[in-house]
Order: sequence, then structure tokens, then C-alpha cells
Amino acid sequence: MKHYSNAVLNLSLLMLAVHSHSSWAGSLYELDKVVVTSTREARPLADLAESVGVLSQQEIENISPSHPSEVLNRSAGVYINNLGGEGHMTAIRQPITTSAVYLFLEDGVPTRPSGFFNHNGLYEVNIPQSERLEVTKGPGSALYGSGAMGGIINSISAKVSEQATSKVDVETGSHDWQRVLLSSSRPLSAHSGVGIQANFTKNSSFRDDADYQRKNLNMRFNYRLGTNISAKNTLSFTEVEQSGVSSLEYDDYKNDATKNKYQADVGARNIEALRVSSEINIIPQPSDLISLTPFYRHNQSSMMPSWMVSYDANVRDTKFESFGLLSKWRRQFDDGGQIISGLDIDHTPSRFQEFAVARGDINRAGDIITGFNKSDDLNYKYKATQTSVSPYLHLENQVTPNIRLSAGMRYDLFRVNYRDQLAAAPVDTKHLRPESQTVNYSHLSPKASILYRLDARHDAYANYRHAFRAPSVGKLFRSGGNTNTAELKPVNTDSVELGLRGLIGALMSYELAVYYMEKSNDIVSVINGDNDRVSLNAGRSIHQGIELGLSGDLSRDLSFSSALSVSEQTYGKFEYLYNCFSCETRVVNQLLNFDGNYVGKAPDSLANIALRYEPLRVYGLMVELEVEHVGAYYTDETNTNKYSGHQIVNLRSHYQLSRDLQVYGRVQNLADERYSTYTSNKVGSDKIEYRPGAPLSLFAGLRFSF
Repeated sequence: MKHYSNAVLNLSLLMLAVHSHSSWAGSLYELDKVVVTSTREARPLADLAESVGVLSQQEIENISPSHPSEVLNRSAGVYINNLGGEGHMTAIRQPITTSAVYLFLEDGVPTRPSGFFNHNGLYEVNIPQSERLEVTKGPGSALYGSGAMGGIINSISAKVSEQATSKVDVETGSHDWQRVLLSSSRPLSAHSGVGIQANFTKNSSFRDDADYQRKNLNMRFNYRLGTNISAKNTLSFTEVEQSGVSSLEYDDYKNDATKNKYQADVGARNIEALRVSSEINIIPQPSDLISLTPFYRHNQSSMMPSWMVSYDANVRDTKFESFGLLSKWRRQFDDGGQIISGLDIDHTPSRFQEFAVARGDINRAGDIITGFNKSDDLNYKYKATQTSVSPYLHLENQVTPNIRLSAGMRYDLFRVNYRDQLAAAPVDTKHLRPESQTVNYSHLSPKASILYRLDARHDAYANYRHAFRAPSVGKLFRSGGNTNTAELKPVNTDSVELGLRGLIGALMSYELAVYYMEKSNDIVSVINGDNDRVSLNAGRSIHQGIELGLSGDLSRDLSFSSALSVSEQTYGKFEYLYNCFSCETRVVNQLLNFDGNYVGKAPDSLANIALRYEPLRVYGLMVELEVEHVGAYYTDETNTNKYSGHQIVNLRSHYQLSRDLQVYGRVQNLADERYSTYTSNKVGSDKIEYRPGAPLSLFAGLRFSF
């Protein structure tokens, strides 16, 4: 508790120090940031009793992110790490994890069905060309179901402009970085318009044999029928080819960070993702809104899971299609209250097959894997059709001019029809297969909040939100060494949050949130001593912390933004059975209990501070210095090994050469710091593995507007 208490004190002192300078004069920072995620409709942030980070198009362009982490980590309490290419794991009120505790959206539509979560899922979203990014921290409102536990990341596509505009970004940089961003938008008539964005990226990485490339196309077509009916039609297509990137042991991490133990196609993945949706808004009368968003997804991937190369190498092909509908009815009352109700439907047939790669078919040169031969033998082949039906209700009541209450609930029904397509075979204890069956889940998630307007410049709020996630299709039916994965229980979360936000003087804005979250029936994947991966419900964990966002002007030429957070994440009754038949001392069904330990891979603090210089006397110049901090964390549940954390410094600048031409550049890791984006070890092992972050890297670009 000591580091947590000290951090709380430091944040409190920072708030007092800033408040003491509230007499400074400067531009007014508004509370009325617009947020669409919470209710699928534009609302001022000041009307919402929740913590939401908003990153504008201007901020995204200033950063020109080469990886989602470079922009999203500017939101308090958010850490996205870089695993190579655009691979990543996320930590929002949770440890750095691959678990399905986050919901990724594009224009409010989940990029994947909940049973098919991918922790790398943001590489299916065109982040650098987004109009806006919204990060909801903690569980979502009643409008969102399974997966919306740790947070929601919503990418809003570029709006259609009222005049014909086009823009081209051309970039080059270290490690053969090449990127071209194309965008064009124009009205077609007084009632319609179209926009298109394209992203072509190629990069060889600072690691050996770690090439990455993506192709991205986004299209948006808006039209209006009269004054009461409008539609926003979107299409998103992404193609990603990413080489495998290995972890390194300490000596290589410190002395040969460019080394990559995976060469050729070892650990590689190829992804294609297509999404089409049409958001139709109907206003039958001034107080009512009916919103219907039918959508279609098509996703296919071929990959060799890099995390399984050492103990169960395989190549797997996954394909799914989704047919769905998001529906909403909203009525606004004269007193400021409103009611929102709706029904969400998602029907996703899928196919999965996994080919074995025998140890004898893996080619090695020392500790480097140079290639492999895929077998024709199948570990798994199955079809699984997931259908979810989710009615919800959300109520808001303006009790007094200063007090707003809201309450909601969502009922999620999941049905997964699984059919094994392999003939009966001798038992393979590493690749157990459940019998064909149908699995059902149902869950009710209540929500409640209060928003109190202290005065015209400050708001306070409190909320309680219960959330859950159903086990993914892969966890249920790719059993590995488990005998009962189809019996996995849903994970539950109860979260309480207190918040305060507002303006300090005419100069600065702040957002402060304190949260407490309990998670039960957590699903963990454990590699036991026999190198068998097993998944099981392990118990309870507690996640609590403080987040502070602070931004403003220091002078007419100098401004800053900061995102600070501290957290304490611990295990409650958290235990599972551990087996090791290959250990020197035979271990069978040993009960490991981590009650009271800190959660592994959970940084105790995060910070992002950016200082911007925009001199009035040099029009069009911006220089920004950014410091990123990731605090210490234990590398596994036993708390026997610890990563000490790191700080890196980045520098960015742009200059407007003319009305239509801008030159920009960035230096990442200015001090050439050696750091790890993810550090871990298997339970029971002292073998620490590191993912080295990129060294000092230079990037430059030209932005043409016409």
C-alpha cells in the first residue's frame, strides 16, 4: 500500500499547486468536449458520469502515430505496449494482458464479435486517419455488453467535409519506415457527400526479420432524406502482414536487442478484415430518435502463434462472418431527462483449423528458429456459430438543475453451436477436443450513476457498473490440455468510480477519477511444467487507482498536457492447480495460491507529459517534447521477479511552409534508452523474457493539402 498512498499524496499536492496558479490569464478551456461512445450519440462530456479520454483529429495529426500506443497513451490510465509492427497488448485499469477485457469499436460498431477478441485488434483500425479517438475507462454503459470491462476504445472515422478537400502524407524514417496516407472528401449534392482514406505502410523494424506492412481503405458516404432521416454508411478494409517477433533473455536484451529468434515465417500472421455498416437515424418527432445500424464483418487470418512456438508449434486458420444490428430508441423529455432502449443482435458463423508442426519439422541454427514445415495433420478443425441477443435500457433524470441521475441494465444472451469436424482419433493429451455441443450464457448487468454540477466550471460524479465477459470461442473449444474448457464460467466485474472535472481559472482543465474494481472468475491461461497450456477460472482480483488528466497554457507560446495515474492491483482468493512431471521433483496437482500478491504485469504508475512550443512570431511552427513513464511491475503471480519500469523521451515538430504544404518530423526515444515493452516469466521459472523497445528512431514527412 505504501507506493499507492505516496502517489495519492503526490497527485493531491499537484492539484493544490495548480489551483494556486488559477489567477493566470489565458484562453478558456471548455468542458464541452463531445463524446459519442456512451450513448451512441453526440453528448457533451460534462453530461456524462464517467471517465472518457478524447483525442482530437488535430492531436492525432500532430503525433502522426506509427503505432496506436503513441496516441492512446496520452489518456490518463492507459498503456498500450508495442510488440512489433502494430502488435500490442492493453492495460486500462487492468494488467498488461491479452485477455478479452476490452471492447474495440469503429464508429460505435464492435470491430469483432465478443467471442473472437484479439489483443492486437487495433491494427484492424486506421488509427492515424481517425477523426477522433474516445477511450472510456472502466466498464461501459448499458449500451455495451460482453468485453466492455477494462475499457472501450472507439475510433471515429473522418467526417465528410462541406467543401472538396484532399490531403496526402508521405513519410520516411528509420528501419525502412515508409508510409503514404491519402484522404479525400467532397459533397456530392446538397444532401450527400463522400470521403475516402487510404493507408499504405511498410516497415522492416529494428529487429531482424521483423517486416511489417499494412493496407487500409476507409470509405464513408453520408446522405440525408429530408430533415428527419439521415444515414452514415461506412466501409473499412484492412490487410496486415506481420512477421513473428520473439522475446529475448536478459543478455540478448541488453547486448543484442536487434536479435530475433523467429525468422522466415515463424510466428508470422496475415490478417484480412472487412467491415460494412449503415447508421440510419430517424427523427419521427423533435423529442425522439430511432437509430438502426445493420453491419457485416468478414475476417480471416492465418498465423503461427508466436507464444506457442517453444512448446506446441502450430499454424492456424480462422475465418468468420458476422451479420448484426445495433438498434436504439431515444426520447428526450422537457425537463432534460431521457430514456434509451434498444436491442443488439450479432450472428457469427466461424471456422477454425489448426495444423500441427512437429518438433522435428522445426529448423534451428543455435537458438534461432530459421523455418518450419507445416504438417498435414490437424490438431483441431471445427465450426462454431455464435449468436448474441442483447436488450438494454438506459434512463436519465434531471432531478434538479444541478443533479442528474442515470440507471440502466443490459441482458446478454449468448448461444454457441460448436461442431467438431475431425474423426475420432487416439487421445492426444496436448490437444483434447470437446464433443460437439451447444453452450449457452445469459447475464444481467446493472449500471447506475449520479452527476452533480458544482458550478458552471466544475462537475462531480459517481457511478457503479457491473460488467461481464463470456469465454471466447477459442477458450471454450481449443481445449489444449484441459478436459473441461466448455465448462468455463463468465468473468464478472463490479466497479465503483468517483470523478471530478472542470476548469482552473481561465487557463487549465482537469479530469480526476478514483476507481475500485473487483473481478471474479477470471480466466487465466497457464503453461504448466510440462509445457501444456491450460485455461481455467482462477478466482478474484482487486484493481484500484487514481487517474489525473491536466492540460493548459503556461504562456502565450507554451502549453502542456499530462496524463498521470497510479494503481494497486492485487489478488484476492486466486489459485489454481499446477502440474510438473518433468521437474526434478515430480509435482502433481499442487495448489498455487496467490492471495494478497500483486497482480503480475500491472504497472504501479503511468505518466505522459507533453510540453508544446508554438511561437506566435513564427506562424505554423510547433515543437513538442514528450516524456513517457511506465512504472514497475512484477513479472508473474509469485512476485519473485520485478521489472523496474522505464522512461523515454520523444520530440516532434512541424512547420507550415505554405497554406498547402507542411513538413513534420519526430524523434522517438531521443535518449536511446534500452527498455522493455513487456517483461514476463512463466510461473515457477526464473527465466525472464523481455520485449525490447525501439532505439532512437527518426521520421520525417510532408503533408500536402489541396
